[in-house]
Amino acid sequence: MTEMARAVRLHAGVPVYQYRTDPATPPVSVLRFGPHSHPGYDQRHIHDFPVLVYVERAAPPSPGAPGAPDLPGDPVADGDAFVVAQGAVVHPRAVAALTAGTGLFFDPTALGGDERAAWPSWRAHPLLLPFLHQIPGGLLRVRVPPARRPRWAATIGAIETELADQQDGYRQAALAHLTLLLVDVARLATDVVGDLRRSNEPLLAEVFEVIERRFTEPLSLREVADSIGMTPGHLTTVVRRRTGRTVVGWITERRLTEARRLLTGTDLPVGEIARRVGLPDAGYFARVFRAGHAVTPREYRAGFTSTEA
Repeated sequence: MTEMARAVRLHAGVPVYQYRTDPATPPVSVLRFGPHSHPGYDQRHIHDFPVLVYVERAAPPSPGAPGAPDLPGDPVADGDAFVVAQGAVVHPRAVAALTAGTGLFFDPTALGGDERAAWPSWRAHPLLLPFLHQIPGGLLRVRVPPARRPRWAATIGAIETELADQQDGYRQAALAHLTLLLVDVARLATDVVGDLRRSNEPLLAEVFEVIERRFTEPLSLREVADSIGMTPGHLTTVVRRRTGRTVVGWITERRLTEARRLLTGTDLPVGEIARRVGLPDAGYFARVFRAGHAVTPREYRAGFTSTEA
């Protein structure tokens, strides 16, 4: 996973991987799984971004091989697609059962022209609602009908070609192909999406609304908690359990999302960008940005400019 993702923290001892957002990393990546192919999948891990796995042809089960208890339902079959829930712990036995599949990893904020509207991405973007499921094991299975399977294989192949050739507009083209697959997933997972729309999510909605209104100013966990009438400790526990991230983590993520937009879409000085995202100390802003992206704000802007040139 080192090409497109990196471990950024531990959650209950389990490494959490974040999709890289540096200019050199494409917004979507494709991994062809195979035995011993990708270090990092041989341990329990969490994706802090959406993952879709498609099994074009399932590997025949080995006689006497142990099952994969983290997989829902029947054994893996041709045409199965698995939606990996953001924040869910993925067990290596589940991954082992998907070694015949292809993984699509992507940055959810890239799905759309306005990053502000894409945050939190799975709440604002209807195509990402299936990634909110809470199925034990973190895997939602959708079965791709036989008539659609050639299109899925061709679309994944087209994404790989765009990423390999990197011709002008390849990032947009790769995302366009990915969007077609996500439309299919949303249609195949209609029941799950309906359940999510009807689910009791008012607390998270309130938290995100407070952060959205106030991230451009100094904002603490206690202030968010006070705004919705909860203690900071209880709010932290609930939000971490539901999303895999703390309230402070979400505040930081929203600020970094806006910072990336301003760095790449404006000529504003870094100090002014720091002020606009609620971190008026430019030095502290630079440290927070570097911790999240492994580069400074100026390096990020320069890298994006050189990539687009």
